[in-house]
Amino acid sequence: MVSIVIPTFNEAEGIVKLLRHLAQAGTGTDAAVEIIVADGASTDATATLARQAGARVLACPTKGRAAQLNFGARHARGSILYFLHADTLPPAGFLSDIRQAVAAGYGCGCFRLAFDEPHWFLRANAWFTRFNVEAARFGDQSLFVTKPVFEAAGGYREDLFIMEDQEITRRLRQHTRLRVLPDTVITSARKYRENGVFRLQGVFYLLTALYRLGVSQPRLLRVYRALIRQNKL
Repeated sequence: MVSIVIPTFNEAEGIVKLLRHLAQAGTGTDAAVEIIVADGASTDATATLARQAGARVLACPTKGRAAQLNFGARHARGSILYFLHADTLPPAGFLSDIRQAVAAGYGCGCFRLAFDEPHWFLRANAWFTRFNVEAARFGDQSLFVTKPVFEAAGGYREDLFIMEDQEITRRLRQHTRLRVLPDTVITSARKYRENGVFRLQGVFYLLTALYRLGVSQPRLLRVYRALIRQNKL
C-alpha cells in the first residue's frame, strides 16, 4: 500500500484540483492506496473539501509542515509513504513508478521538477533536479520512502521550519539508496508570480546560505517572513 500524505494549511483553492488529479492518475481505482490530508488547523474549507473528495483528513495537533508530515506518517497504513505538497501534481504513472523503484531496492526517492510557469529561469532551475545530488533537491519534488526507512531515519525534524525537505534526504541516504525518477511533477509557481522570479530565487539562495552557515531556525523564519510575501509559515 502507498500512503499519500499531503500537509495543508488554507489550501481550499487547490486541494480539490489535486485530489481530482490523483484520482485521474489511478488512486481512485487502486485499492492499495490511501490519501491522508494532514491539516494544520486551516481556517478555510480545506478540511471539508478534502473529506468530500474522499481523502482521510487528520487534524494535526501541531501546525508546521514537518510536524504535519510526521503526524500523517504515524497514522499511515501503507508500507510506502509518499509526501506530496498540496500545490504539486504528480505524473500519471506515479504509483507504478514508485512501486517499481522500491522493488528495485531504492528505499526512497523523488521525481524531477517542473513549474506551471514557462519562465526560462524556472525551467533552468528545474532542469538540475534530474541530478542525484543534495544541492539539486527541492521539497516540491515530492518524496517517497518506505516506512521502515523513514522510521529508522527518525522522520522529519520538527524543529526545522525551513529546509526540512532537503535535510531529511541526507539522513535517508544513510539508510538506503535514493532514486530520482525520470518523470516530472508539476508544481505551482504562485510564490514566484507573487514575489518576482529573480527576487524570490535570490531569497531562497540567501536562506540556503544562512542555513548552511548555521543560522538558527527562528532567525531564518524571521528572514523568510520579512522577505517573502503571501507566505504560510
